[in-house]
Amino acid sequence: MSEKQPDLQGDIPENGKKTWLEQIGLSAKTPIGLFGIGFTTVCFTLTVLGLLGHITGLIENPYAAIVTFVVFPAGAILGLLFIPASIYFRRKKWFRENINKGNILIDFGKKTHRKAVVLFLVLSVVNIAVFSLVIYEAYHFTESDFFCGAICHTVMDPEYTAYQRSPHAKVGCVSCHIGSGAEWYVKAKLSGLRQVKAVIDGSYSTPIPAPVEHLRPAQDTCEECHWPEKFHGKKIKQFVRYSNDDQLNPEIQDISLHIGGRNPLTDSFEGIHWHVSNNVKVEYESLDEKRTSIGRIKVTKPSGVTEEYSLDGATGEGAGGKWRTMDCIDCHNRPTHVYDELEERVDFGLQSKKLNPEIEGIREDSFKVLQKEYASREEAKEQIVATLLALQAERHGADFVAKNEQTLISSGAYLLDTYMDNVWPVMKVTWGTYKGHNGHQYESEGYGCFRCHDDEHQTAFGKTISQSCDLCHDEP
Repeated sequence: MSEKQPDLQGDIPENGKKTWLEQIGLSAKTPIGLFGIGFTTVCFTLTVLGLLGHITGLIENPYAAIVTFVVFPAGAILGLLFIPASIYFRRKKWFRENINKGNILIDFGKKTHRKAVVLFLVLSVVNIAVFSLVIYEAYHFTESDFFCGAICHTVMDPEYTAYQRSPHAKVGCVSCHIGSGAEWYVKAKLSGLRQVKAVIDGSYSTPIPAPVEHLRPAQDTCEECHWPEKFHGKKIKQFVRYSNDDQLNPEIQDISLHIGGRNPLTDSFEGIHWHVSNNVKVEYESLDEKRTSIGRIKVTKPSGVTEEYSLDGATGEGAGGKWRTMDCIDCHNRPTHVYDELEERVDFGLQSKKLNPEIEGIREDSFKVLQKEYASREEAKEQIVATLLALQAERHGADFVAKNEQTLISSGAYLLDTYMDNVWPVMKVTWGTYKGHNGHQYESEGYGCFRCHDDEHQTAFGKTISQSCDLCHDEP
């Protein structure tokens, strides 16, 4: 008579070995197994409650979303991993000589097996449904402006603050940085892992480097809303400037910018937007990471002819030049994260009377207050108003300050707001850290139109890129 095979279907075999169901049950009752079951149950329950809270709108705190969509699900998965770990360690320690080696058999004729399978299927459906909702909500959370700007608060606070007061404040971060489609979403999240590591180990750059090297082309993002084909014609821009000698009568300068586009009368592109027209391709060789030094330039015209302009003494090969096709971001390099210019903010304060222009020397003192090096933003909050009062006391005496105290405090409050919008000592972000290319106010540092329009880039036949002012605007 052959030896009886162990029953792997739930009954206790005659040889005394435990069945697979009993082994799992005993393993789950170990300290590790009990902890895993309990931890998973708690985290899963909290995940469900948090998910319901966010779906119904009862929970609106963005920080709660981090816990609901990241911490709790991760805890539930970690708890589940403890259960097989408990089985492994129990088999190794207590069942080394008492483990069934046969295959696991499921017999639907046995009630215990049917219950186990039904329970497994129900729990699987519930888990899949809940985690699918969690993944869906987590996806939307990682696409939110709060996630982009406030999770890494210290690092991203300058950019997030500038974004919130920018012309694109109502446009989501991902609309420009990622755009539609799964390909760029995956690229962004993979890149984000490197950034998360940098934040954790403190290896991030201060200030954050600009421009963003692997930003999606503007044709896929900016031009979803902005239309270069649209003819804009001319736009009047006004510049208001005061001086330390005359705080009451500003110098006002109006210029007419040739925005251009496709002119419906001539059916041809003109003006500044000619650079990004559909039938013209402009490529340039950047000799540095900030794109302030331009080597060769290629212009492919509607006729198919390509003109190449070069600069004597500048070669991309020797300087590690990188070729780039010109788009919106090459001129509007700070379209959303716009930092104020120091002189403009002080002059605006005088124009709006937030700085009292009748107080002698307040313009010059305002520059001193804003350019002073404070150890932190907290220190600036404590000292800016007091510094302005002290400077005015040196200039006019204590009696003058006492008489005009409220006006000076109000002016100091304006300067404090201006500072808090633009300066972060810990990130080494101060006045002029991030400069714009749309213009030529920083031409001496390589920013703006004159990177290419310098009358020095020329073809082999001597044709140059003109620096004439009336290409972009009428003379003031």
